[in-house]
Amino acid sequence: MATEDKNRATAAAILPLVGGAANVSSVVHCMTRLRLGLHDRSLVDDEALKALPAVMGVVEDDTYQIVLGPGTVARVTPEFEKLVEEGRAAAPEPATAAEPAPAPDTTAAELAAQGAAIKAARKAKNATPFKLFLRKIANIFVPLIPALIGCGIIAGLNGLLKNLGWLMSVTPALGAMASGFMALIAVFVGYNTAKEFGGTPILGGAVAAIIVFPGVADIEAFGQKLSPGQGGVLGALGAAVLAVYVEKWCRRWVPEALDVLVTPTLTVLISGLVTIFGLMYVAGEVSTAIGDFANWLLSNGGAGAGLVLGGFFLPLVMLGLHQALIPIHTTLIEQQGYTVLLPILAMAGAGQVGAAIAVYLRLPRNESIRRTIKSALPAGLLGVGEPLIYGVSLPLGRPFITACVGGAFGGAFVGFFNQLGSAVGSTAIGPSGWALFPLLDGNHGLGTTIAIYAGGLLVGYLAGFVATYFFGFSKDLLAEFNVSQEPVASTVAATGTPATPVTDPAPEPARA
Repeated sequence: MATEDKNRATAAAILPLVGGAANVSSVVHCMTRLRLGLHDRSLVDDEALKALPAVMGVVEDDTYQIVLGPGTVARVTPEFEKLVEEGRAAAPEPATAAEPAPAPDTTAAELAAQGAAIKAARKAKNATPFKLFLRKIANIFVPLIPALIGCGIIAGLNGLLKNLGWLMSVTPALGAMASGFMALIAVFVGYNTAKEFGGTPILGGAVAAIIVFPGVADIEAFGQKLSPGQGGVLGALGAAVLAVYVEKWCRRWVPEALDVLVTPTLTVLISGLVTIFGLMYVAGEVSTAIGDFANWLLSNGGAGAGLVLGGFFLPLVMLGLHQALIPIHTTLIEQQGYTVLLPILAMAGAGQVGAAIAVYLRLPRNESIRRTIKSALPAGLLGVGEPLIYGVSLPLGRPFITACVGGAFGGAFVGFFNQLGSAVGSTAIGPSGWALFPLLDGNHGLGTTIAIYAGGLLVGYLAGFVATYFFGFSKDLLAEFNVSQEPVASTVAATGTPATPVTDPAPEPARA
């Protein structure tokens, strides 16, 4: 089957299982997930979706998220959007006087009310102001990740060629390719920020562009000369948010006849002045403090800091709080050329891999779980952890905790070498596991950096395996799951207490 036909077939298989085109209100995707806005959550067939070969798992948050994996999701999403549009175009107009459905009206109404109540309760649980703000931050930075990855790999290749003394006539061109995006990243952040907060995107980009304009070097604020790029992405974020509020104020008070001239002018003028004579300096100080704190934390905390970061990263992801780290990563990349936090956080995935291998060995009779592990393990090694988390460790309960232990030990290993003075960083955000190798950078040469990161992965694999093999299963849990089963539909609470297999649905994963 051609790749395009395969992607369309995947989209066509998913659409009816989420209630059809009429039930889809929005379609977007991130690095690994197809994120759908749905009118009625009760129309979704979760188990049938999970059974599709291309689907690695499902997660419910403010949107319904179908895990397809990197690469695949970017190809399936356009086909899914086409099918949704075709389905809406072909749908008949709703009848004004349709005959009653054969099912009793009261039953249908009750079911609809229950579904709406469940949906509302879930949304309310996840709609705290702080989490909504973090989602906006994520929506600003996630679209930038492909460029960060591409430019980061080119930067790594350029550094390797320079160290080897090869193709020296080409390295300046590669340096320009690698650095061009980072030099203007503030503009893209400003554009996305204005778009996310309801303003005119190009005005957000225009105000943020002031930060990277070389001419600001001639301007003095707070008794100091400004420097181009001072404040970085944090300054761009603040400048664009301010521009949105100024623009909205202008839209309310400026007469319509003058709006096209006055509103953009006042937006750029007022926001620009505040940015130049306030935000750039303040954001610059904050950015510097973030970099200094990250370096201090790993230089002094070392193994302890790495243990905490690596061990608690997966719970943070499941609570949605990891999104707060995105601008921190980006700020560190701007300042130092790499983020020292990501390689440590990536150890959480190594713990999952080790735990999954232990589960595979501890449940030799459970063909279903072993089959899931075999299919999900390659993705886990490449840093795509959702299939192992939601398909194996989290439903079982204890193995999720022991996997976090593996991540803690891997993080401690990398943190220990940071404390010794060997910084290990990533030039981009997004990839993890083995996929992070092309993006590694540090202060003691590429060979040392790769060796430390690889050592951390091995420690994470081993610690996750040992912790899960010896402490991940109670006797009751083994008796419950080490039997031949149909595809897993059983559940275990986070405490490790087993539930009746096959008949009970798997517990819903913790959500943001």
